Amino acid sequence: MEIDILIIGSGMGGATLAAALAPSGRRIVILERGERLADIPQARDPVAIFRDGYFRPDETWLDGAGRAFNPGNYYLAGGNSKFYGGVLIRYREADFAPRRHPGGETPGWPIPYVEMEPWYQRAETLYRVRGALGDDPTEPPHSGSYGFPPVPHEPAIAEFAKRLRRIGLNPAPLPLGVDIDRWLARGQTPWDAFPDTTGGKMDADSVGLAEALRHPNVELRTGVFVHSLIAGEGGRITGVRVRQNGGTATFGARQVVLAAGAVNTAAILLRSADDRTPRGLANRSDQVGRNFMNHNASAVLALHPGRANPSVYQKTLYLNDYYDRGGPDDLPMGNVQLLGKISGPILAATSGLPGPVAGWIARRSVDLYAMSEDLPDPDSRVTVAGETIRLDWRRSNWAAHVALVRRLKSDLRRAGYPVVLAKTFDRRTPSHQCGTARMGHDPSRSVVTPRGQSHDHPNLWIADASVLPTSAAVNPSLTVAAHALRVADRIGDQP
Repeated sequence: MEIDILIIGSGMGGATLAAALAPSGRRIVILERGERLADIPQARDPVAIFRDGYFRPDETWLDGAGRAFNPGNYYLAGGNSKFYGGVLIRYREADFAPRRHPGGETPGWPIPYVEMEPWYQRAETLYRVRGALGDDPTEPPHSGSYGFPPVPHEPAIAEFAKRLRRIGLNPAPLPLGVDIDRWLARGQTPWDAFPDTTGGKMDADSVGLAEALRHPNVELRTGVFVHSLIAGEGGRITGVRVRQNGGTATFGARQVVLAAGAVNTAAILLRSADDRTPRGLANRSDQVGRNFMNHNASAVLALHPGRANPSVYQKTLYLNDYYDRGGPDDLPMGNVQLLGKISGPILAATSGLPGPVAGWIARRSVDLYAMSEDLPDPDSRVTVAGETIRLDWRRSNWAAHVALVRRLKSDLRRAGYPVVLAKTFDRRTPSHQCGTARMGHDPSRSVVTPRGQSHDHPNLWIADASVLPTSAAVNPSLTVAAHALRVADRIGDQP
């Protein structure tokens, strides 16, 4: 039977698109490089996750200097969302327009926020987002309310929120896709960076794939590595080359959707180069692989030596007081949100501190994640050399991040936390990768249309974070899901 829609990747983009198209009755096949994750002890073991890297891929990339490193991308049904923090927050309305930052100016989006808003609302409904409106001064317009109340603060975090308000800040409930009772029933751990195996976290597997696979016309094939695409006359994609079970095969489909993530989607297109398209497919603009963005991010630990924080999960609060202003020349700095509670084993594994010292700090810390926008740069890019991926990430807008961490430290001390520690995340941590196949109206400057359709190949679509023109300074998962719903709507019109 001919495949109507072939989706490459089962992360937030691919799974959401499959869920949206499943009721159409068309034959949909999802190809996933990894396998479905079983409920194993390592899924709630911080030592296995953070020290031993149990779930990290057996894969090596090269950085811009040619040095090998092990990337933090995960190959599982559900993709990186299996390990995400469940944060499903909209880009702010200002993120869709050109914005000045300490490190330069972002180009804005080819569409305004109002055009994305209905799709954000649908994505929030699909992923059962918990939240509340009214506390965040940067909250964009919503056409509806959240369908579920926010995950409640634990007592120490409720006290933390009060302290922030006393110094004039505006902590808001973090929009989350988490069934807190179901999550904690499996184990008393955070969900941030812990994979979901029981449906307690609303990720691409537990929601998107689960919804899609309820329909008999949808099939998930795991253990399939997609190498490249084949283009025929008129630019239509006529084949998808894959490796599976030690052999090779080629799939064909009426419509092909790339949703393999910002790095691997670009790599697939670049590996598809042939005599007619020596720069790779979908790449007449020479933009495939370029403009790679990865948030500038730091962990910030606020301590009071005489005050314990016995929280289990903690990740229920965020601050956008620094989002639009406060940096150099009063320009934007970024977002702050709580991390999942850092335990002694987690801190020891990630910092190198002795176990007793790490434990003492972790029992007294409130743990935060400071995130600043990385700006698009055509020389920050993904390339391929044979089978090897090279990721030359060039950080930008660093002054904004330095200012954010400095201001946050100062405010935390004013709020009653005299000791504040900070550590920047390195390139082994995929902090919301995006931008390598940007959307736009102009085929000479972009890879896909604002609805995700390739300018060069009429039956090729991209439904993941690679299309995002900017990284903003908030988590991109909901924006990816909203974009995927827009893409699905347009594919639904195709013969």
